[in-house]
Amino acid sequence: MKIKLLVVGKTDDKRIQSLIDDYTNRLKHYISFDLEVIPDIKNVKKLSMEQQKTKEGELILSKSSPSDRLILLDEKGKEFSSMNFSEYIQKHMNSGVKQVIFVVGGPYGFSKDVYSKAQGKISLSQMTFSHQMIRLFFTEQIYRAFTILKNEPYHHE
Repeated sequence: MKIKLLVVGKTDDKRIQSLIDDYTNRLKHYISFDLEVIPDIKNVKKLSMEQQKTKEGELILSKSSPSDRLILLDEKGKEFSSMNFSEYIQKHMNSGVKQVIFVVGGPYGFSKDVYSKAQGKISLSQMTFSHQMIRLFFTEQIYRAFTILKNEPYHHE
């Protein structure tokens, strides 16, 4: 199985990007992992919120195929403990799906089309975090999930 983290817009903070890169490199030991950036939409000031979500949604959906499992990182999604999230990852690996794509949307969330194609939604917290921080937190949680599955000492209960 492959895991892709699909994000809208680049990470501007070099310190955050350095930490994301660190966890991305660590993940290569466990699974094929890719963080793919969809460039920011141009001329957003001329677009309504719905138009921006629609344009981002078209780009998000163009990066997935019908055989992929599309999971949105969304404030209304299901919350997991780290242990439960590792089980969630294991279930996807056991299901035979070739690729799971986790998506961090743009500033206004997802279009209706993206919601209709998604097979799940995950929330990292009831708190609000910047999209850049979510990338770091989620990449670390994927890494943590694999260390849990391998019974490695990174995670402590």
